[in-house]
Amino acid sequence: MKINTGPLSKLIFTSLILLGLTACGQEKTVLKIGATVGPHAEVVEAVAQEAKKQGLDVEVIEFSDYITPNAALESGDIDLNSYQHKPFMDNYNKSANAHLVSLGRSILMRMGIYSSKYQHIQDLPDNALVAIPNDPTNGGRGLLLLADAGLITLKDNVGYKATLQDVVKNPKHLKFVEMEAAQLPRSLEDVDVATITMNYVMSAGLDPKQNGIYLEAKDAPLAVMIVAAKADQKDNKSYQKFMKIFHSQVIRDFIQNKFKGTIEPAF
Repeated sequence: MKINTGPLSKLIFTSLILLGLTACGQEKTVLKIGATVGPHAEVVEAVAQEAKKQGLDVEVIEFSDYITPNAALESGDIDLNSYQHKPFMDNYNKSANAHLVSLGRSILMRMGIYSSKYQHIQDLPDNALVAIPNDPTNGGRGLLLLADAGLITLKDNVGYKATLQDVVKNPKHLKFVEMEAAQLPRSLEDVDVATITMNYVMSAGLDPKQNGIYLEAKDAPLAVMIVAAKADQKDNKSYQKFMKIFHSQVIRDFIQNKFKGTIEPAF
């Protein structure tokens, strides 16, 4: 049997090859990146602008909640997302039977101990009033931060599930008040210190350099945000190019100039 090798057959053959490459995840015309409104979206927009200069088209899809971006990624409606830390992604994978993985770090959003009365953690007096978030995750995160600062000791291995009942040593006899995380910046006039997440630091106009007397370590799991992808697409060449641009000096400079120390590069 003779195989037709005319122009039309060659065109069809070439098209099938290109289709196969796309199906294997090795070529994307436009990358759709999901990000929550605010710093995450602003940083990804900066990456998109730089990517365009390098021949990679990126469309930023903004979300206003924390569940939809992962659902959209798992379903294939978007290619990547940038808005969460790895423990959050791992919990989503477990609860939704999803298969998302981290492609790399994006930005740091560190919780800190803030005060309008004291400039150094060691200045905190006995019987100081300490405000912490009243939600389980950030409440435990705040207690871990206080323990890391040497102010309290927690039961072994309680991690981010720590509660006030897990405080085993409190040498300064600190007094704790739990409140809505969004209200913590306003509480600084009424308490000695408060443990505040960076999103509320930013919305309240606080300055980590002026009001922050102790910050989470730069490798704290809940402080490090990531870019996520589906596990079977993690080696996609377009995704790798996107991450290389994300981790460039241009984007590092953008983050530092834009956010002045509230949001930091995690790379």
